[in-house]
Amino acid sequence: MLFGLRFDFRNPAMASVDMADRYQAALDMAVWAEERGGVLVSISEHHGSGDGYLPSALPMAAALAARTSRIGIGINALVAPLHDPLRLAEDIAVVDLLSKGRLSITVAGGYVREEFAMFGVPMSQRPRRVTDTVTTLRAAWTGEPFEFRDRTVRVLPKPYQPGGPPIVMGGSSEPAARRAARIGDGFIPSEPEIYEFYRDECRVLGRPDPGEWFGGSTTSTFLADDPDAGWEELGPYFLHETNAYGAWQAQDGVSTGYHSVSGIEELRRSDRYRVLTPEQYKDELVAPGGLGFAMLHPMAGGIPPELAWKQLTLFEQRVLGAKVATG
Repeated sequence: MLFGLRFDFRNPAMASVDMADRYQAALDMAVWAEERGGVLVSISEHHGSGDGYLPSALPMAAALAARTSRIGIGINALVAPLHDPLRLAEDIAVVDLLSKGRLSITVAGGYVREEFAMFGVPMSQRPRRVTDTVTTLRAAWTGEPFEFRDRTVRVLPKPYQPGGPPIVMGGSSEPAARRAARIGDGFIPSEPEIYEFYRDECRVLGRPDPGEWFGGSTTSTFLADDPDAGWEELGPYFLHETNAYGAWQAQDGVSTGYHSVSGIEELRRSDRYRVLTPEQYKDELVAPGGLGFAMLHPMAGGIPPELAWKQLTLFEQRVLGAKVATG
């Protein structure tokens, strides 16, 4: 059984947490995870969010690289159309070197209208800008001169990983899935059914069938001795997260598994979030045929660090502590 941590750094006012303290807590949690066999810390970015959602994933990835030495660091995902491709190539190369090749990236087109307005980027340009970004990254990471927008450029130093980190692509539509098959190294769909378009395009291109989507459930699971009390304590943060994502997605008709709801009871019925006892979760993870992977989101929706540490302590003592291999 393997596990990882996910952070997006939402910090709503109701949490009463200083953002600097939240950043520091995430770095401390990454060290905690590495020391206990965790395999991945995943971070993501959005821009101009009223609750402080992380806007600069690469500086945070660099901090994670400096505080750890073995655990993988994933950026899932970079909103490619809002980045200058050359600067992005340079910054990723530096973080890959700092981490000695532990960096992985997912490139996505984005969907939040306010972000594109903030940077003055038309949303209609998303497909072209994503393709331009991926093409530029691949050329830049050779370390050789290449043509970029009618001029010859060269990006150095080269990343630690030969050719740079694999470029996985994310998306929520058929065109995004098919584009990933053409130019990417993998695809992470916002909804599992979209993955079939990626598989089909791989076959059309004569590439090996990547097989069925193995990403599993997108349900977020939390721990408590008393699940009802856990919902009472954590439910407001779940509600903030799902409604914040839901408001973004309603603008562009996309879905990443989150939907706006009227209240905590409706959210609880949706099964998007679960609060289980540690023993229930342990049994689920080690059940025959299960993947045995836990992706923990300890500060989801702005959960304060002290409550997040309670989650991690329960996981360590009563899930990992059950003679289960941790990688």
